[in-house]
Amino acid sequence: MKKLIECVPNFSEGRDMSIIKQITDAIERVEGVKLLDVDPGKATNRTVVTFVGEPQMVIEAAFQAIKKSYELIDMSQHSGEHPRFGATDVCPLIPISGVTMEECAEYAHQLGKRVGEELGLSGYYYESAATKAERKNLASVRAGEYEGLPQKLADPNWEPDFGPVDFNHKYGVTAIGARDFLVAYNVNLNTTSTRRANGVAFEVREKGKIKRKGNKLLGEILRDKDGTPLRVPGKLKAVKAIGWYIEEYGVCQISMNLTNISITSVHEAFDAVCESAQKRGMRVTGSELVGLIPLKAMIAAGKHYLKKQKRSLGVSDDELIKIAIKSMGLDELGPFDPKKKIIEYLLEEEGGVRLVDKSVKGFADETASESPAPGGGSISAYVGALGASLGTMVANLSSHKRGWDKRWESFSQWAEKGQNSKKKLLQLVDEDTNAFNHIMEAFRLPKDSKEEKEIRSEAIENATQNAIEVPFQIMQTAFDSMEMMKAMAEIGLPASVSDAGVGAMCARTAVMGGFLNVQINAVGLKDKKYAKQKLTEGKKLVKAAQKLEGEILKIVDTKIKEG
Repeated sequence: MKKLIECVPNFSEGRDMSIIKQITDAIERVEGVKLLDVDPGKATNRTVVTFVGEPQMVIEAAFQAIKKSYELIDMSQHSGEHPRFGATDVCPLIPISGVTMEECAEYAHQLGKRVGEELGLSGYYYESAATKAERKNLASVRAGEYEGLPQKLADPNWEPDFGPVDFNHKYGVTAIGARDFLVAYNVNLNTTSTRRANGVAFEVREKGKIKRKGNKLLGEILRDKDGTPLRVPGKLKAVKAIGWYIEEYGVCQISMNLTNISITSVHEAFDAVCESAQKRGMRVTGSELVGLIPLKAMIAAGKHYLKKQKRSLGVSDDELIKIAIKSMGLDELGPFDPKKKIIEYLLEEEGGVRLVDKSVKGFADETASESPAPGGGSISAYVGALGASLGTMVANLSSHKRGWDKRWESFSQWAEKGQNSKKKLLQLVDEDTNAFNHIMEAFRLPKDSKEEKEIRSEAIENATQNAIEVPFQIMQTAFDSMEMMKAMAEIGLPASVSDAGVGAMCARTAVMGGFLNVQINAVGLKDKKYAKQKLTEGKKLVKAAQKLEGEILKIVDTKIKEG
């Protein structure tokens, strides 16, 4: 899975668009970063910017944005309705795919270190990047705001996590953190009653509702000994919610902010609202996603609703997304286009056409053309993906066989493994072609001077190593998928046993084809120790794949003869 993180810095300028433009230009100049949104506010005098990309690119873009804000914004002249204490007030990093929260916290620390050392600016780590418990909450870190910084920085308990202790009157300080993705999500009700909608919102949101004596609406508010109103906590953690009437649609909605979708997912929020609404005689008619959502959230929703139906979860991402859309009615108020609503797909749109996005005929025509790529490595990966697809098909068909209802979950698990192998091999189709292209680019580097020759030689060596690693991954992934083929030959739908056999043959071909690419690239490698290691490991994989293929075909042959 490609590593992606999102960054949502808030800058203390929301009125001068020329300043905002210069900051966002600095972000967009970093290759590999996609600017998703710029949201300025005049009253708050604050702009929220959203961009996404691979971790190191995002860190670089965030650093350049912080640097530019330091050049352009003077906090001593700033005023606005929103709490603030720095030119770049907050800068959270958010894991999207292939990155853990712990890794995101490390990236936040890398960014803070650079800001402190290279720019001489101070700041604090907050949320999951916090190094002290009392600094986890952003409100605590920002207490006192810009005007209180001289006193705060003089307090040993509030020494900055990075940068100097001295107060920088022009810049202030920055809070750099790591937090989960926030999803703005609305659920539609078949009512026009805001009061009844709020009844649902108060029941599901984390902070719940105020406790009253007797009458739930008009009764006396119950308080603790300090006079603070007591509350009945809601069902869902990390959820803020309110009911409102939307004139445009003529219905009420439960408007929610899911502040941590790893604690409360979109589908869990939807189900909770359905249950609460039904108790009050209302019905959920659909829902609406405001802004973007990570792919993993939609995949999780699709699997959740398939599991409720006791159907195999080992289907394609497209099918899982379709199930999620229909189950939560995300297309009730308007079309839901995954390519425009799912972050990872939005980024793919910018990357041009991949080999795996071509038609079968288009892929074959591209391979048969005068271009040297795609070559044997990409074809091996694709053949392996077809093999994994066949094994997955057998698992899915088996999960639906009449009389095997109690076994659906076991077959579903095999199908999920097959889908994972298929996805990885499809990814390697383009990675192998990219690896070849990188070798060609390295050979085209200048070699006039001694320094240029050294740079070129190192680039060729690195690119060649990568061109060995990629086909080796093809070999390993294809071989691992054969476990599923063997299981499906043994316990899967008898009528599809031949498909498991063909899948095994494809996987073995992928292993052997990948090894040919390992061999040919190893010839030109200077690091002979590394080359020998990969060749030795590759030979073992080929031998193991041939042996396993023979075992699977023997099972297949026996099952066919048994009828």
